[in-house]
Amino acid sequence: MDLGLSDRVFVVTGGSRGLGRATAEVLVAEGAKVVLAARDPQQLNATVASLGPERSFGVPTDLAETGAEQRLIAAAVARYGRIDGALLSCGGPPVGTMLETSDDTWRAAFESVFLGPLRTARALASTMDEGGALAFVLSSSAREPIPGLSVSNGLRPGLSAVVKDLADELAPRAIRVNGLIPGRINTDRTRELDTKAGRGDSARRRHEAAIPLARYGDPIEFGTVAAFVLSAAASYLTGALVPVDGGAQRSL
Repeated sequence: MDLGLSDRVFVVTGGSRGLGRATAEVLVAEGAKVVLAARDPQQLNATVASLGPERSFGVPTDLAETGAEQRLIAAAVARYGRIDGALLSCGGPPVGTMLETSDDTWRAAFESVFLGPLRTARALASTMDEGGALAFVLSSSAREPIPGLSVSNGLRPGLSAVVKDLADELAPRAIRVNGLIPGRINTDRTRELDTKAGRGDSARRRHEAAIPLARYGDPIEFGTVAAFVLSAAASYLTGALVPVDGGAQRSL
């Protein structure tokens, strides 16, 4: 299937590693150009070098900072002349239970996990033309709490509701908005969580036993779904929350 991504321009936040990088790899392989945003300039430069500077461009960005989204968009437009869509991903919030998580941790996570992506989506919406697409990377905590990730449990459901709300608002302009709900994907973040839950290998085996496909997903498997959702091939898909989890979620 031709996804129609040739020479389309996409912003990918959290694009230097994990799910963001995997999505950027698929987009570039399909002929798109990507503007990567991440906080670590060194990792960002390495990712651009891997993807190829003729098809990718890095902008060091911390979306928790007010105004960072405007600088990112201005850099993207200056480089490529337009923006056709974006994958809005950010690092996972800190591990912790509800009772042990401080107010300062909640505030910092709200800025990075919730308000930063929302500000960026608003700014992108004012820049994109008809046919644009936004995809938010959420978490399975948007639908069911994950033990020990209380901040994620608190913020992700609200962001998933924002996806539905924003999809309604932008539909008259033919700009689509969707959410992606990754399950256990084999990223640095997932391996870190497994290690904190106990010995990494045993935690992974325990989680895999609860996944119908009996394995963790490869980041490229997530990136392939994300690229499709952002593409013209998914032109009638908006306001959806798409699980990419090997069947792990049991809710309908």
